[in-house]
Amino acid sequence: GISSKSERKAVVEALLHQTNLWDVRDRAIESFSGGMRQRFGIAQALIGDPKLIIVDEPTAGLDPAERRRFHRLLARIGRDVVIILSTHIVEDVADLCPRVAIMGKGRILESGAPSELVAGYRGRLWERFVEDEEEAAVSEGLHVISTALSEGRTQLRVLADAQPEGFDAAEPTLEDVYFATLDANGIEVLV
Repeated sequence: GISSKSERKAVVEALLHQTNLWDVRDRAIESFSGGMRQRFGIAQALIGDPKLIIVDEPTAGLDPAERRRFHRLLARIGRDVVIILSTHIVEDVADLCPRVAIMGKGRILESGAPSELVAGYRGRLWERFVEDEEEAAVSEGLHVISTALSEGRTQLRVLADAQPEGFDAAEPTLEDVYFATLDANGIEVLV
């Protein structure tokens, strides 16, 4: 939609600078890394000055350094454009989003500011590390919202109003909110 050649050139140059691709402007896109391709996609999406951009799994497959660069880019763009981030990478949401919505079975199950959602679980989340062979016995009768491996041991995270025996208080995260919300809505996520 930009018919003037000089205006088109100015827009492209500005977007290449904004997405930190100016130095590679003469390279073939096929030679770009995953992060560079993601930034190029954002540059394309910004042509025409949109008010809304939807990005799907924007940091999947990126190395940690490129992921941080991409976060900074989205944060800068988010000052002027509404960005809807669709992702399963909860860290991306916690780092970037002032408001989140957790969806399941095609509906919004929970929404709000990440810090407010997390605060609702303080004093109700407990954790314990167990060996594989004791996991079933320790979990029995408890509301386990997630399990994860850490240093070769299984970490159980349990939701309860009172501290279960043998468990320590845990600082809730947005990932805990995600798991507890899905669980509360009958969506199984434990493996």
